Amino acid sequence: MTATPSSSTGAPDRIRPRDRDAIVNSLRAGVVPRAGQQHIQVGRVNELNALLNDIERIVDDGSAARFVIGEYGSGKTFFLNLVRSVALQKKLVTVHADLSPDRRLHATGGQARSLYSELMRNMSTRAKPDGGAMGSVVERFVTTALAESRESGTPPEAVIRTGLDQLTELTGGYDFAEVISKYWQGHDTGDEQLKSDAVRWLRGEFSTRTDARTALGVRTIIDDANFYDQLKLMARFVRLAGFDGLLVCLDEMVNLYKLANNQARTSNYEQILRILNDALQGSAAGVGFIFGGTPDFLTDSRRGLYSYAALQSRLTENTFATGGRVDMSGPVIRLAALTPEDLYVLLTKLVHVHAAGDPDAYLLPDEALEAFMTHCSSKIGEAYFRTPRNTIRSFLDLLAVLEQNPEQHWDQIIDAVPVQHESNPDLEPLEDPAREPESGPAAPSTAGLGVQVGIAGNSPSAPGPADEDDDDLHSFRL
Repeated sequence: MTATPSSSTGAPDRIRPRDRDAIVNSLRAGVVPRAGQQHIQVGRVNELNALLNDIERIVDDGSAARFVIGEYGSGKTFFLNLVRSVALQKKLVTVHADLSPDRRLHATGGQARSLYSELMRNMSTRAKPDGGAMGSVVERFVTTALAESRESGTPPEAVIRTGLDQLTELTGGYDFAEVISKYWQGHDTGDEQLKSDAVRWLRGEFSTRTDARTALGVRTIIDDANFYDQLKLMARFVRLAGFDGLLVCLDEMVNLYKLANNQARTSNYEQILRILNDALQGSAAGVGFIFGGTPDFLTDSRRGLYSYAALQSRLTENTFATGGRVDMSGPVIRLAALTPEDLYVLLTKLVHVHAAGDPDAYLLPDEALEAFMTHCSSKIGEAYFRTPRNTIRSFLDLLAVLEQNPEQHWDQIIDAVPVQHESNPDLEPLEDPAREPESGPAAPSTAGLGVQVGIAGNSPSAPGPADEDDDDLHSFRL
């Protein structure tokens, strides 16, 4: 067929074949591309501006916590990646991870440490946007201290020790500062093993205190009990290293909703409450949290955040924001559905990306986009732009067929394109409430792990001791 350039993109930029393939292959697989989001971003202007304000607050030594809520397939992960890319441009350090059966905010069997390690492995800066930036962040702290030492004539050890003194006022700060000092010692003596051990400790990769004491001379490790305290320490440290703050992005929060053990859910929700209280009260500095979840994770009164009274009172949305009125100042941001106009612009961008930015290689004219949208609307109704993932996949499948079968014309193929309604497999099936275990075999209480907030009237009655790990891994519904 003869390619007809679309006049709607207005995007003359060419795209490298490698980047084009990465974007197209990711979207066809139903996952978010690691780079190139700017080529396909449409809509969500108000939501993005709200998160930009949060980033500015973090840069100004403030704090933020947001819950990005959207239907399954509505683009939450894409939106979070876009916010992270903006934060990197603003000189923030970002860490991100998906929650899973073996990664959660609170546990006693290593799941919280596993989440922390995943966050640190995915640490990114503007110079290293694809993760693995922990070593370069520590190295930047050391080189900044050396530069200050040369300017002031102060010994480097004194400059480093003065900077690290700011960490000791926080919980766990003494050992954190000692590990950074060990990194400097390795840097100064050329001991690469000592530097590597220091980075491993900061990533939460030591599983026993004995190993940490042997390698670094410290008596503590990053574990389940100090997960959040270590994130606050890291936020303070990255500012000492010359960055403007830390942004923590946690996606797939529905995995907490799927916990069948009531005690396990409550403990994780208490950790969320602690984070939210610090952000709302300004107790944390230079750190922001973004949680991605589905509406059920937020509002379900039996398993969701609303099942915890203190969280429900803080996350209840503005009752005046109805009838088209919006309020983006609260902790909850609901991703608005893409309008048909937004989806049309998105399709033009996909045509542009598929052609690697060459207008002469476009495979579809504008009227074909309109025909495709009409086809989607007749198949699955308005959900085709409210949860657009399957629509995008079907459209890229159409482009792939046209590319490999140039003798075919688009109007011969569109009516045969299958477009399925997006459903959320995470919520099917859930256990019957009557069968939900309220507690497991006896285990140590969570009261001493630092997650109880202790605000009168806001915490539910304390549940009895329960094992939230030995049995919980079998209670997830994937």
